[in-house]
Amino acid sequence: MTDRRQHIIPRILFAGGGTGGHVYPAIAIADAVRTLDPDATIAFVGTKERLEWTAVPKAGYPIQPITVSGFQRSFSVRNLTFPFKLAKGLVESWSLVGEFNPDVVVGTGGYVSGPVLWTAGLRGRPTLIQEQNAYAGMTNRLLARKASRIHIAFPEAERHFPKGKCVVSGNPVRQSLRNVDRREARGHYEIPDGAQVVFVFGGSLGSVPLNNAIKAQIGEILSSAETFIIWQTGPRHFDGLVSEVGHERLRLFPYIDRMDLAYGAADLVVGRAGAITCSELMVTGTPAILIPARAVAEDHQTKNARALADREAAVLLPEDEVGKLSSVIADMIADRSQLDRMRETLLSLAKPNAAEDIARDVLTLADEAR
Repeated sequence: MTDRRQHIIPRILFAGGGTGGHVYPAIAIADAVRTLDPDATIAFVGTKERLEWTAVPKAGYPIQPITVSGFQRSFSVRNLTFPFKLAKGLVESWSLVGEFNPDVVVGTGGYVSGPVLWTAGLRGRPTLIQEQNAYAGMTNRLLARKASRIHIAFPEAERHFPKGKCVVSGNPVRQSLRNVDRREARGHYEIPDGAQVVFVFGGSLGSVPLNNAIKAQIGEILSSAETFIIWQTGPRHFDGLVSEVGHERLRLFPYIDRMDLAYGAADLVVGRAGAITCSELMVTGTPAILIPARAVAEDHQTKNARALADREAAVLLPEDEVGKLSSVIADMIADRSQLDRMRETLLSLAKPNAAEDIARDVLTLADEAR
C-alpha cells in the first residue's frame, strides 16, 4: 500500500449474491478492506429479490441492482427468457462499472458476479474471484481466465482454475467465532460443564431431512443422561417441531444469532456441508457429522464434506443413510480421542485471517491498477 501522505482513495466494487454463502464472504472482505483503509470507497452490486438486498445495507454498504437470471440445467420455459435478461444485465453492468469507476472488482459467486466481472474485464479493470467451495462454481470457472487473482478456500478447487492464479486463503468467517469461552457458552444454554453437547443445524433456513432424522431418533440420541442437544430447526419448521418434541436436555431454537456460543458449547456438530459451515468448523475446531444436501448445483456440498472427511477432520454421512445417525453420534461421542484428533486437524486446516489476507490483495491490486 502507498504512504498515507500520497494515498489515493481506492474504489472497490463487490458482486456476489443469491445465498449467504456468497453474500457474507463479500461483506467480510469489505469489512476487512475498510479496517485496513478506512477511506476506501466500497459499493456492492446485487439483485432486489435475494438476500444481498437486505444484508448489504444492514452491513453499512450501498448496493445497486442489476438484472440477472439463472440458467436451468434441466428443460424449463424460464430458459427462454435467459438470453434477454443476460443481455439486459450486461448493459446494466457496463453502465454501472463505468459510472462507479472501480480500481478492483471482487466477485464472490452467484449469477450476479457473471455480468459484472465480465464487463469489468472488458473495461480493463482488475478482477478478483473468491471461490468458497471445494468444487468451483460455474460462474467463477467461466470468469477465471480473465481474473487477476483467484482466492480459494479448499486446495481441491485449484484444479478448476488456470495455473498460477490461485491463492489458498480460506473462507472469510465472522471474527466472533474465535476464542469463545466454553464455560460462558454452556452457561448461556444452561448446560453443565461435563455434558456431551450435540449442536444440530441445517443452515439458516433449516433442513427437512435433517430435522426429520433428529425428530425420529431423538430418544436414542438423548438416551445417555450426559447428552444435550442444541437444535436450530429453521424458522419455517420450528412451530411444528416444538409441539412434537420436548426434553429437559433439548435446547430448541428457530434461529441462533450467537453462533459463537453454539459452537463454543458443542462437542459435536451435525449439519450440512456448505462452504461457510465447513470453514466455521475449521476455525472453531468443532468435529462434525456432515450430511451434504443433494439438491445443490454440481453436488458441491458432497465435495466440501469429502475434502474434510479425507483428512479425517469430519465424518461424511450421505443423506440416504441418516437412519443410522444416532448410532454414529453415539460412537463419536464415546471416542474422546477421535474427537480430539479431529479438533486438532480442523484447527490445522483453518485460515482464520482469510478476510484480511484477501482484503490486502484487493488493495494491492488497486494500487497496481493506479
